[in-house]
Amino acid sequence: MTRIKLDYVHEYCDRHGKLRRYFRRPGFKQVALPGLPGSDEFMAVYQRALDLAPRMEIGADRTKPGTIDALIVHYLKSNAFTKALAPETQRMRRNILDRFRTKHGDKRVITLERRNVIKIIEGRGPHAQKNWLKTLRGLMLFAVAENYRADDPTASVRTARPAVKSIGHMTWGDEQIAVYRQKHQIGTVARLAIELLLNVAARRGDAHKLGWQHIKKGKICWRPSKTLRSTSKVLSIPILADLQRALDAMPKNDSLTFLVNDYGKPFASAAAFGNKFADWSVVAGLEPVLCADGRTRNFRAHGLRKAACKALAHAGCTAPQIMAVSGHSTLAQVQIYIDEFEHDRMADAAMQKLEEAKKRTRGG
Repeated sequence: MTRIKLDYVHEYCDRHGKLRRYFRRPGFKQVALPGLPGSDEFMAVYQRALDLAPRMEIGADRTKPGTIDALIVHYLKSNAFTKALAPETQRMRRNILDRFRTKHGDKRVITLERRNVIKIIEGRGPHAQKNWLKTLRGLMLFAVAENYRADDPTASVRTARPAVKSIGHMTWGDEQIAVYRQKHQIGTVARLAIELLLNVAARRGDAHKLGWQHIKKGKICWRPSKTLRSTSKVLSIPILADLQRALDAMPKNDSLTFLVNDYGKPFASAAAFGNKFADWSVVAGLEPVLCADGRTRNFRAHGLRKAACKALAHAGCTAPQIMAVSGHSTLAQVQIYIDEFEHDRMADAAMQKLEEAKKRTRGG
């Protein structure tokens, strides 16, 4: 069984030999975690603990002025953090800032230099370096704006380039989709999940929130959370036959969301839904795959968003047409799927011409 790694989760056996788990974060109130790691019950309490911890911070009023500790306390309460960043981004950056302040919180902000930033991020993978640098850069820009220091020490720092470009989440193919459908029949939440993801090409953070109230005149209408602060566009996607059949087969319940957990309740978070979908994929028999970039990946929900965009490109849709479904904010993001299709089509055409040329030569 795969063991998931979650920050701030501590396990121990009590005097009766029972395994107990707690959310323990330095400077915050500890929280008992029920159930098994990855279960809906466990992830719901874990997510609430992550969200509530900043509001239960201990000793924030005793931080020394001018220190990194004081800067982070100020930053986490500012509009630059609470309103300018999406909730998922806030969670990711807060975790990084917690680790940063644990080691460097007592140091003065003005003493942080470029070489220190490089040392802090080095040794991490390229993706982690990117997240750390973005987080520290946001913090330092806030420090400059609030007169903690006069310059940004992260300005000229660059992250390491990966030896092989990452392919990201693995795109589902027709074979994997067929295997999944064979295992999870119409009338199950697992089947509804894949039909919904393929129909609307939504991110998991949006897909698990969609429900009956979003259906208007045969279409699913909603605002993607990732573009609420930029384009704030409304997507209006017609419900295709596969999704309609899956919706019609579901038993009625009181939930406002299409997708519910084992208790008939909406998923507590995007992560809880993503983990459950990964379990459904494993149950269907979809094994991890060694990808071209050297990484082993499982089939995840986001891979279906990529599969839906790829299917639109293969159907001959233009980039703006794909964007109208997927909600991407730039043409460059969806042009990748079109270029991939055109590359395959031209390769097929080239080899066909080569074969025809060989036949003419042999015939002559």
